[in-house]
Amino acid sequence: MLMFTLRRLAAGVVLLVVITALTYTLLFFSSSSIARNILGEQASEEQIALKEAELGLDQPLPVRFFGWVEAALRGDFGRSWFNGEPVIGALVNRAPVTLTLMIVSIVLVAIVATALGVLAAVRRGWVDRVVQVGAVVGDAIPGFVLAIILVAVLAVQLAIFPAVSTIQPGAGAAAWIASLTLPVIAIVLNYVTSSAQQIRSAVIKQLEQDYVRTLRSRGIGEGEIVLKHVLRSAAPAGLTVLSLQFIGLLGGVVILERVFAIPGLGALAVGATVRGDIPIVMGVVILTVLIVIVVNLLVDLANGALNPKVRLS
Repeated sequence: MLMFTLRRLAAGVVLLVVITALTYTLLFFSSSSIARNILGEQASEEQIALKEAELGLDQPLPVRFFGWVEAALRGDFGRSWFNGEPVIGALVNRAPVTLTLMIVSIVLVAIVATALGVLAAVRRGWVDRVVQVGAVVGDAIPGFVLAIILVAVLAVQLAIFPAVSTIQPGAGAAAWIASLTLPVIAIVLNYVTSSAQQIRSAVIKQLEQDYVRTLRSRGIGEGEIVLKHVLRSAAPAGLTVLSLQFIGLLGGVVILERVFAIPGLGALAVGATVRGDIPIVMGVVILTVLIVIVVNLLVDLANGALNPKVRLS
């Protein structure tokens, strides 16, 4: 198990290095107008040249990149080029909102999708048809469309929830719940049936295995077979699907945060990218990659614990 974990960690480190280098390189080719964006259109060429020298934009790409890496390894990710806010501070202020939205959503998706998937596999009938049709509809309708519909009905028409986020520094639990309920519902509706379909397929595959027939021949009840044996064997497929859904949310949540005006990482990343605020963009990228690595590692470890064959792959 130790070697399995070390291999996964090594793969994560390689992923972090590659994505960091590629992102910084791409940002380098789009950094020609950053100094003008900071100083405004009225700035002279001399002022722009001085600002570029101050930010290090006049240095070659390798020098800039390795200088940034050296500082990052010391825990210094720099400050925003536009408002001077420390990158770490910006991430700490925004990350809890986004992670809360994502974690609550994926936990609810896991619970509901597992229940629907097992029922569809065991009972078939109308539950099975609902899951399959819902999976097609959920994939066809973008999450932001569902979000807009929810805002129009539950926020504008019925005024049950606020149309935009009321989360601010120091806001209480009530503001968080009211602001995140609609986006959580939108994510769950968008993801739950497609996840349930994958879990359904995994459960059906396990129900067709010889060990299930053996358990039935011993007189073991269907409920015990499904809960104690089938679900354990089908869990790796379900965990993989849910991990992909979670990682996909890292991109989808950007649009939802814009729809609901949620002050999360998505809004931070979009604003920094538009302005060309490279320190903020790099901070968001590093945090995002670390989240992906941690999620993949946890899923791999869970799959390895459930299925020893995975450790040898």
